[in-house]
Amino acid sequence: MYLKLFRASEEAVNLLIAAQRECEELYVNAPEPELKVITMPVADAKDEK
Repeated sequence: MYLKLFRASEEAVNLLIAAQRECEELYVNAPEPELKVITMPVADAKDEK
């Protein structure tokens, strides 16, 4: 009974490790996102009143 539970736990851990590695590969091979800098207008002291 314990051996069966241990084997199932080991299979679950190995499945999670494989999924993590696959996702890491997808992340590493993904193209870099294009970043844009957006400037915000500066408010005048008159506009704050």
